[in-house]
Amino acid sequence: MSNTFAELYGRSIKEVFMEHARKQLEHEGDGLTYADAYAEQGKPDFALAFLLLTDIADDVKRDILARAYEQRATLSEEKAEALDRQFHRPFPLIKLEAQKDRMSAQQVRQQRRIRRETKTLRVN
Repeated sequence: MSNTFAELYGRSIKEVFMEHARKQLEHEGDGLTYADAYAEQGKPDFALAFLLLTDIADDVKRDILARAYEQRATLSEEKAEALDRQFHRPFPLIKLEAQKDRMSAQQVRQQRRIRRETKTLRVN
């Protein structure tokens, strides 16, 4: 694969996340530290913004971005289970989003573009 990290994922980021990252980096800190912290919080959009502004190896960037998606999936699954216990009913859409995040992490690890397929629910 000849596509760089920025080529694969740079177009998918919203400007608001990039602006936040730029402002944060102007004031203080290290982009890698911020990206890693956001990955641990399960916030791939913020992690991606800092990764795009940080000069480190692409394989390190991919690892951090994949971890961000995996962490968000884990947190979503935990939330779905907690809501299930609280309200005594399942929350399948939260679990579906978690599956999508796990697939996104897999695509990042395979150096592929993230494909988030959207399916509409049929309502009768």
